[in-house]
Amino acid sequence: MISLEHVPTMLSLAVVTLVTRCFFFISDKPWEMPGWVERGLRYAPIAALTVVVVPEILTLQGQLISDWRDARWPAALASGAYFLLQRGRGQSILGTIVTGMAVYLPLHLGLGW
Repeated sequence: MISLEHVPTMLSLAVVTLVTRCFFFISDKPWEMPGWVERGLRYAPIAALTVVVVPEILTLQGQLISDWRDARWPAALASGAYFLLQRGRGQSILGTIVTGMAVYLPLHLGLGW
């Protein structure tokens, strides 16, 4: 149940979200970013993906993995090797995922790693 105390907070968050998402459309002049910002934004997707994937591979319930028998290690290594070998040939992202899962599932489900 929503109390009256929450209404101003939700309205404020809605206004802030609307303004930040529409910021580039408010001005009539074309918006140009400096070159260094454009260069930096090229690395944003890989940085975000790294922030999500690396802790998932290196930790288990918030602790660093201490046992070598974890299916995530070989799967990450196999998918990384596939990506490096297939780079520039197309289908590298889907192939990377399929390769990682092809290594992960038998180890995890079959061997219980």
